[in-house]
Amino acid sequence: MMLMRTDPFRDFDRITQRLLGDGGQPVGMPMDAYRDGDSFVVHFDLPGVRPESIDLEVERNVLTVRADRADTAREGREMVVAERPSGTFSRQLFLGETLDADNISAEYTDGVLTLRVPVAEKAKPRKINVSGGSQARQIDA
Repeated sequence: MMLMRTDPFRDFDRITQRLLGDGGQPVGMPMDAYRDGDSFVVHFDLPGVRPESIDLEVERNVLTVRADRADTAREGREMVVAERPSGTFSRQLFLGETLDADNISAEYTDGVLTLRVPVAEKAKPRKINVSGGSQARQIDA
């Protein structure tokens, strides 16, 4: 697997949500990840987050995404329903050795943060010339 995610408390959160009866709705930063040609694409749902509050950091093949969503409950307001989580959200992805962590691109549009993580050149298939006798041929490596 080229892209691994880790969140040791995610399963615990799901169990807690079900036990407390909130229907198991995802809280925080749900994501989709897939391979698209020579890159992996990761989408994070971050509605209501200001782009300048998003922080991306890569350290030793670990990508950390942090974002802040402001609390709508202000002093003097009487909240009737408060289902939208606020505060700081964080998610970590472990990037496999075959990914190029130095060339990650990020775009935030319509509440969705999209990351593109290219496959490292050294991990891409390449052709190797084989010579021998009077003919040379190529072999996929």
